Amino acid sequence: MYFLKVTVFCVFLFNSSLAFSQQSHQDVLKQLHLPRGFTISIFADNVPNARSMALGDNRTVFVGTVSQGKVYAVQDANNDGKADKHYVIATDLYTPNGVAYKDGSLYVAEINRILRFDNIINRLITPPKPVVVYDKLPSDQHHGWKYLRFGPDDKLYTGIGAPCNICKPEKAIYASLVRLKPDGSDFEIIAHGIRNTVGFDWRPDTGTLFFTDNGRDYLGDDQPHDELNRWSAKGEHFGYPYCHGGEIVDPEFGFHKNCRQFTAPVWKFKAHVAVLGARFYQGKQFPAEFKNQLFVAQHGSWNRTEPDGYRVVLVKFKQDDPVSEQVFISGWLTPEKQVLGQPVDILELPDGSLLISDDKLGVIYKVEYKG
Repeated sequence: MYFLKVTVFCVFLFNSSLAFSQQSHQDVLKQLHLPRGFTISIFADNVPNARSMALGDNRTVFVGTVSQGKVYAVQDANNDGKADKHYVIATDLYTPNGVAYKDGSLYVAEINRILRFDNIINRLITPPKPVVVYDKLPSDQHHGWKYLRFGPDDKLYTGIGAPCNICKPEKAIYASLVRLKPDGSDFEIIAHGIRNTVGFDWRPDTGTLFFTDNGRDYLGDDQPHDELNRWSAKGEHFGYPYCHGGEIVDPEFGFHKNCRQFTAPVWKFKAHVAVLGARFYQGKQFPAEFKNQLFVAQHGSWNRTEPDGYRVVLVKFKQDDPVSEQVFISGWLTPEKQVLGQPVDILELPDGSLLISDDKLGVIYKVEYKG
């Protein structure tokens, strides 16, 4: 009889916790503001520290983390618009933030190496042992989190952050953008002077690569700007640690440097908003004016007197040039400065809806246009 009482009580606690979590999520959704005609819902919950996302086959979404050491997969198996299956692909990895999918294999970027899980869609319940693709990346935790994407050339791209707030790294691999073949060969550095990029995408109609970059700290509330950069040629230098935002000479490392010798950002976000995931919209569900425009997640400031960010913005383009920025989703930062959530990455589904990960709340949102 005692065992029965304990069991019933535990079930009651579990169900109460689940109901509280669902209610909390709905409370957050009520605070979010979107343009007229758009809706937002919870696509998947119970994804602790949800960060970067990649789309696999069979409506499978892979999710990396930084504080859990886990990689997840969530699946909308019944195609009702909400994930109904949840899998743990890997555990105890070294900050597996980056995920990418191609030809049946899942690629995962830890801080110091890139792994590959083959035939993963058929092995979600019992994932295979990963193959090490490349293991010569720096192991520094500071700005070590990797974003991972396949480019139009079918190569893997990732960034190697600076191992500090502001410094001149001794090795050229730091503060860089790199690429390599899926088998780990032909590793090359294609750009320098990038403090910490954790989001990039290729504009669909031109194939041009754009990447976000987070500005240095401790130069005040309003400088330097976070950046959107356009990569054009191998060997380009984007200024770090000598020059920020294309115009601010660094007080520690910028002596005898001219900002004009570096590639300036093509768009400047507000300082410290922590721009992360970026995705050009290619679908047909949203109105036509969203086609080939860039959604950017602003994770939110941690060291600003007045908090800023905590939103998703839309950067409007004309050809390869950004021309404006507008708020698309806000409300994760309340008027009372309470942080309800922090958007990280953006992923487009085949039906043209968008997924947005939130590492604070441990959920993935789904944004749809209803008209």
